[in-house]
Amino acid sequence: MRVGADEVDWAGLEHHYGSAEDVPGLLRRCAGPDPDDAEDASSELLNVLFHQGSWICSAASAALPFMVGLAADPEVPSRCALLEIVAMLAAEAGRVQARFLDPGWAPAWERALPGLLRLLDDPAPEVRRSVADVLGACESPGELLLPGLLRSWEAEADPATRLELVLALGRAALRAPAGARGAEVVDLLRALLDAPQPQVRLAAVHALAPIEPGLPARRLADVLGAVRDPGVELWRHTSSVRTGVQGVHRWTSGLFPGPEPDFALGVLADHHDDAQRVAALAQAGGLLSRWRSPAAPLLPRLVGRLDDPAAEVRFRAVELLACLGAEAAVHADDVASLLTDGAVRATRRQESVGEAALWALARMNDPRCLPGLTELVAGGRSGFASHSASYPATEGHHVGLPSLTEVLSHLPDHAEALLPAICDRIDTATDDRPLHRLCETLAAWGPAAEAAVPRLLGLLEDDRTWTAAATALAGIGRGGAEAGSLLLSRVDAGGPHGALAAWAYWRVCGEPGPALELLGRSLAEQRSRHPELGRLAGLGVHAAPHADRLRTLTADINPWTRVEAAHALWAATGDAETAVPVLTEVVRDLAEGTYLPVMLPAVRNLARTGRAARPAADLLRGVPALDRRLRCNDGWRGFLQDEDVRAAVRQLLHASSA
Repeated sequence: MRVGADEVDWAGLEHHYGSAEDVPGLLRRCAGPDPDDAEDASSELLNVLFHQGSWICSAASAALPFMVGLAADPEVPSRCALLEIVAMLAAEAGRVQARFLDPGWAPAWERALPGLLRLLDDPAPEVRRSVADVLGACESPGELLLPGLLRSWEAEADPATRLELVLALGRAALRAPAGARGAEVVDLLRALLDAPQPQVRLAAVHALAPIEPGLPARRLADVLGAVRDPGVELWRHTSSVRTGVQGVHRWTSGLFPGPEPDFALGVLADHHDDAQRVAALAQAGGLLSRWRSPAAPLLPRLVGRLDDPAAEVRFRAVELLACLGAEAAVHADDVASLLTDGAVRATRRQESVGEAALWALARMNDPRCLPGLTELVAGGRSGFASHSASYPATEGHHVGLPSLTEVLSHLPDHAEALLPAICDRIDTATDDRPLHRLCETLAAWGPAAEAAVPRLLGLLEDDRTWTAAATALAGIGRGGAEAGSLLLSRVDAGGPHGALAAWAYWRVCGEPGPALELLGRSLAEQRSRHPELGRLAGLGVHAAPHADRLRTLTADINPWTRVEAAHALWAATGDAETAVPVLTEVVRDLAEGTYLPVMLPAVRNLARTGRAARPAADLLRGVPALDRRLRCNDGWRGFLQDEDVRAAVRQLLHASSA
C-alpha cells in the first residue's frame, strides 16, 4: 500500500462501526494480488466508510488519498471498486449538513482532485468511466473540472465512456463557478441532442434537463427511441448508471416526474423484446403507484398485454389490474380468461399468472375467483405470499401477490361460498400460523362468518388454538353467543390473553364486566397499548369511569395512542370537544398529500363524531380531488391505502354535514 498509511493514527479516527484501526488492513487487501479478496475488501471498506450515508467520517477523509493512489495503480485489481467508494463519498459530502461533514474532508478532496483528473487519461476505459462518474458526483466547481473533461471528451473513443463523460460534463457545468468553458459545454451538449447515436442523444437530454426542465417532453421521441433501442444495453457498461433495459427505463422516467403518461404510453407500445415489454410495465406500475389520473389512458395498454407471449408480461399486466381493483372491473372478462394460465414467474415463489388473475378478480369482487380460492384454501399449491409483508413507498412498484388470507379478507360478500372450505381447513390445520390467519379472516368478515361458529367452539377448548378462535368470535359478534361460557372460563383462568377472552365475551354476549375490569386494570397500570384502547372504545359508555385516564392519554407522545384514546374518550363520554382537535391534528398533513397509517383510523373516528368533526372535514375537503396516491407502502398495499383513506374522508364529509 502507498507510503504514509502507517503514519496515520487510524485508531484515533472513526468510521460507521467505531475505531478506524481496521482501515489500513482493508486498504492493503484492496491492493493485494487476489482479485476476489480485493473485491471483498473493497465491499467491507465501502461498508465502514459509507454504510448508508448521512455522515462523512474522519476515516473517509484519511483514506481518500490512499484510495485514489491505489486506483491509479494498474496492478491493483479493485481500482474501479475504490473509485466507486470515492464517488459515493464525494456525492454524499455535497448532501450532508455541515455538522455531519468531517472538517478534514474538504482539504483532503482538494489534494486528491489533481490525481483524479489525471485518471481521465488512464489506458483502461473502465477506469476512465469510473473517474468521470467521480467528477460528475463531486461538488468541485465546473471551472476546475470542465477543461479536463472536455479534453477527455475530444480524445475518447470508447462508447460507454463517452456516455459517462456527457453526464459528467452536464453535472460539472451546473456547479458555479463554471468558468470560461461553461458556455462551451452547454453548446456542446445541445449539439449532442442531434448526435447520430441514440444513447448519446439520451445522455444529452439527461445532462441538460436540470437547466432546461421542458427539454425531455420536447425531445420525447428521441428519449423513447433511445430507451427502446437495442443499444440501450450500452448503459450497462457505464459507471453511474450501470444497468440494462429496465434500469434505464426507470432512470429516464425521472425526467418525467408528474402524472403525465406520455413516457409510459410510449414505452408500452409493442416491442419484439420481452425485456422491453417487462420494463414498460414496470414504468406503468411506478406511474400508477404515484398518481391516479394515468389509470384511464394506461388501462387499455395493460389489457392489451394480457395475451402477451411472455408469462412475466402477462403476470405484471394482470397484477396491475388487481391493484386498480374496481377501476379495472370493466375488464373482468379478460382477466377471467387467465384463470387457467399456469405459467409461473422466475421467482422464488413461482407465482402463476392464474393466481394473479384470482387476485385481480377478488379485488373486483367477481365471484369467478371463488373456485380457485376454494382450492387454495383446501391446501393446493400456492404462489401467494406465505405471510403478510409491506414495503416502503418508492417511485417504482413492487410486483407481487398478497397472502391468501389477505385476499380472502376482501371477500365478505362471498363468505357463504368460501366458509365450507375454510371450516374444513380449520378442522385439519396442524400449523398454528395458518390457523390464526384463517381466524383473522373470519374476524374481518364479521357476522358474515357466523356459520363457522360450531368449528370455533372446538378450537376454544384447546389451549393451543383458543386465542385464534376468540379472535374470530370477537369479530363475528352476537352470532357467537354459544361460545359465552367457554370464553368466560378462559377469562377466569387468567393468563396473558385474558383480556382477549373478556373482549370476545363482551362481543358475543354483550356483558361488559370482565372486559371492563381487565382493560381498566391495564389502563390504571399504564400498560395499555393502542389495540386495548380500541377495545375500550368498543365498550362505549361502559368505559366512562376511565375518562380521566383516557383524557390524559390524548396527549401521549405516540400518535396511535392519542388516536385510540381520543376515540375511546368520545365513545365513553361523548366529549368531542377534546377528541376532535386531537384527531384533527393527526390528519393535518393528509390535506397536503402526506399519508401515514395512523391517519386512517383517525379519519374514521372523526367520521363517527358526526357534525362535531366539521373542522376536520373543512381541512380535508380537498383530499378526494388530490391526484397523488395517498400511501406509505409500495405494491398492492399502497393502492388499498389510497382507496381506504379516500373512502374514509368521503364518509367524514358526509357525516359532518348530515
